[in-house]
Amino acid sequence: MPRPSVEAERKAQILSATCAVIAESGIHDLRLTDVATRAGVSSGTIHYYFDSKQALLHAAFEYNFRHSLERRAAVLAADGNPLELLTRLVESYAPLDAESVSAWRVWAELWVHGLREPELQELNESIYGDWRRTVIGLLRDAQDQGLIGDGDPVLLANTVVAMIDGLAIQVLLGSRNMTVDRMRATCRAYLSGLAG
Repeated sequence: MPRPSVEAERKAQILSATCAVIAESGIHDLRLTDVATRAGVSSGTIHYYFDSKQALLHAAFEYNFRHSLERRAAVLAADGNPLELLTRLVESYAPLDAESVSAWRVWAELWVHGLREPELQELNESIYGDWRRTVIGLLRDAQDQGLIGDGDPVLLANTVVAMIDGLAIQVLLGSRNMTVDRMRATCRAYLSGLAG
């Protein structure tokens, strides 16, 4: 088996460190020296791979999304009908552990800064397009198999995605009314209701 590219490994190391710094400190206070220290490289190494701080941030958001998909690949590859797979997928997005909380914090930073930055809005559009297509596909398959009723799968997917995002933000903010357990129960109840 060929050895992965050292450059690809180094780039992933930098992007992982960038996501960790974003999750801890936010974008506003992010310094390349903090990323370099976290990654165990020099600032010059970061500049070798990324032309600007902006390019690094955009690549880090994409990395966060791709890494999220990789972590959930096993969920989608598991046995089960489409509704079971969707339920497990939704459950896997609950901010239950340090890794998922960190990933959610990175998303929150993307959304906040995307309000004023058109390039981040485009990145969000692309990332969410991929995510919605995954959810739509599972919902269509569930409809085709008679597991859920009729309805526009795009509207249903938008509801699922919005529910996950909105509830997760409340959990991240430490809401006493929306704990991670309550988030999971709410999502399960909605998906069970689709099977009606």
